[in-house]
Amino acid sequence: MAVDSRMDLLSERAVLMRESLQKSQTITDNVVSILGSFDSRLSALESAMRPTQIRTHAIRKAHENIDKTLKSAEVILSQFDLLRQAETKVLKGPHEDLESYLEAIAQLRKVIRYFSSNKGFKNSDGVLNHANSLLAKAQSKLEEEFKQLLASYRFVLLFLNRVFRTHFVNYVFLKVNTCHKAVEPDRLFDGLPNSLRPSADGEGNGKAHGGHHNDDSETAAYTLPVLIPSRVLPLLHDLAQQMVQAGHQQLLLQIYRETRTFVLEESLRKLGVEKLSKEDVQRMQWEVLEAKIGNWIHFMRIAVKLLFAGERQVCDQIFRGFDSLSDQCFAEVTVSSVSMLLSFGDAIARSKRSPEKLFVLLDMYEIMRELHSEIETIFKGKACLEIRNSATGLTKRLAQTAQETFGDFEEAVEKDATKTAVLDGTVHPLTSYVINYVKFLFDYQATLKQLFSEFGNGDDSNSQLASVTMRIMQALQNNLEGKSKQYKDQALTHLFLMNNIHYMVRSVRRSEAKDLLGDDWVQRHRRVVQQHANLYKRTAWTKILQTSSAQGLTSSGGGSVEGGNSSGVSRGLLKERFKMFNMQFDELHQRQSQWTVPDTELRESLRLAVAEVLLPAYRSFLKRFGPLVESGKNSQRYIKYTAEDLERLLGELFEGKSMNEPRR
Repeated sequence: MAVDSRMDLLSERAVLMRESLQKSQTITDNVVSILGSFDSRLSALESAMRPTQIRTHAIRKAHENIDKTLKSAEVILSQFDLLRQAETKVLKGPHEDLESYLEAIAQLRKVIRYFSSNKGFKNSDGVLNHANSLLAKAQSKLEEEFKQLLASYRFVLLFLNRVFRTHFVNYVFLKVNTCHKAVEPDRLFDGLPNSLRPSADGEGNGKAHGGHHNDDSETAAYTLPVLIPSRVLPLLHDLAQQMVQAGHQQLLLQIYRETRTFVLEESLRKLGVEKLSKEDVQRMQWEVLEAKIGNWIHFMRIAVKLLFAGERQVCDQIFRGFDSLSDQCFAEVTVSSVSMLLSFGDAIARSKRSPEKLFVLLDMYEIMRELHSEIETIFKGKACLEIRNSATGLTKRLAQTAQETFGDFEEAVEKDATKTAVLDGTVHPLTSYVINYVKFLFDYQATLKQLFSEFGNGDDSNSQLASVTMRIMQALQNNLEGKSKQYKDQALTHLFLMNNIHYMVRSVRRSEAKDLLGDDWVQRHRRVVQQHANLYKRTAWTKILQTSSAQGLTSSGGGSVEGGNSSGVSRGLLKERFKMFNMQFDELHQRQSQWTVPDTELRESLRLAVAEVLLPAYRSFLKRFGPLVESGKNSQRYIKYTAEDLERLLGELFEGKSMNEPRR
């Protein structure tokens, strides 16, 4: 029963489901039918609206085309407006408003680029021709303005403006347009340190020449001159930039070179720089040449530290962004001025060598060494390589010539054959010249060591300098020994050598040469001085000492005097001996009072040495034999001098008296 009832229930439910599905299908069919009717209606509506859509699209396209046309017309009109504005400025020229003129050139270039890329416009070719013609005219005026600006601003007005700050000078700045105005020397001197400026009488505060005389010259403050005002440099930079962009680089170089080259050359000429050949130098008197060398050293400092450094600064600022062009311009502008300066140094280095040139050669070498780093910095770049090489070459030639001159001097000292007679046996002029020369060399000690270090044979520079100095001193000593043979009196020969070698020793002891030559050299030559003093004493006074000795005095029987007994001595022989002594002493006194020992200490020492051997011998002789002579007639004719008289007269020796000068 239960099963049947469940089956009946399921059957009923299945019937209900079938009825529901049938109703759903009916509804679906009805919805499909309704939607089908909507599709046909929408198609009809779309067909009805299509003409309206076509008209609306056409109107929109027309509006877009109108907008595009208006915009194109506006761009074209703006280009024509730019062209008109640029033309007005170009026709006015750059002189009144250079910045505005440069803007006009930039506008012209924009117009040309626009019409070049849009040639479809009617008359675009005509517009381009007109714009290009204007640009060429503008470029030409621009080049002339660049040249005028370079030529207009000069040292003189700039320094006046700096000093006086007057409205008048500022006005002149704006109006001046004269070309090729050189730098006045006084304006250049304003940039020098005080220690290097000329004094009121035209002479420098330092010595005439020699870098070593101004130890602070390398670190002293130099004030670079203002070649062109800072407010003008940006304009010149813009002008140069425009010319490069226009493809006128070579014309730019030509304008800059022609304008600035003359200024530098004329500035150097006004300073006093001359372009001299080796032949010109060779014909000059030494005093004139020495002065010119001193000036050249001064000119080199001014040129490198002020003129060339200032020109480099200007060149770098004008050609900023074009480094290779800046180097090329600077090299072309300065090459002739550098050549003018270096040619003089080269002429000196290649001229005939002579001892007096050594010091100026060292001075010139010093200034080239001092300026080396600045030359390398200022004349940088490949374009300036030749200039740098020229400066380095001159430095080497000066060093080589100085070394060769050094060697020549040693040879000249040894072979000096001057016939200058030193009759009184004093210090020979050659000795004082050589010693002063050597002492002066030690003012250049640092320079010589540098020279030996760079261009020597590799030995220690100290030992090389010491070796050269010793050789010079030995050459002098050899020459003096040769000159001493001119004296017929051997005593004067030894006095001459004593004086001269003593002068050498004393000079070395009082100078820096002592540290280089050493105490051994000094002591060895002091012994040589003493040897010649002893030889002088022996040669000059041995004969008179024999006259005042008892040897040779014989009695009437022919015996010799022995011990203290003088009773057997012939009075006549004693008188002859005293007479001979007087004659010999008078002769020695007369001759040797004309001789000279210039050194006070040495002179007194030599007198004392003579007195120490002569006076005791004479006192002894006078004491033993004087009474025999005095007991006879006219004793004063034979005993002319007391020991005290002799001592006083010995004090008159070596004072260089004239022959007719009376005794004291």
